[in-house]
Amino acid sequence: MVATVLIALVALIHVYIVVLEMVLWTTPRGRKAFGMSVEDAQRTKVLAANQGLYNGFLVAGLIWGLWLGAGGFQIKVFFLACVVIAGLFGAATASRKILFIQALPAALALIALLAGV
Repeated sequence: MVATVLIALVALIHVYIVVLEMVLWTTPRGRKAFGMSVEDAQRTKVLAANQGLYNGFLVAGLIWGLWLGAGGFQIKVFFLACVVIAGLFGAATASRKILFIQALPAALALIALLAGV
């Protein structure tokens, strides 16, 4: 039950990231979230939308795993591991903040899932 709640939270976080990257990138809210100037946001909006699409695939995989229930164990493990790896890479290359926003919640959900709680 704890794992299910944490996985759902990770999925919701990524829904928000999808919206930020695909819809709000050039708005004041999107620029503030990513520390971007108006010019940088305009120049990178296509790249951000592509990045948002990939985050959407993570959401789809997590929801798929949740929908399958106990039968989706391996799917949940795979997609949570993908989120953790993406979060670690983002923290190392873009912003340390990603470690706490993306990687840590996914790691906690993965631990809970593997522990069976």
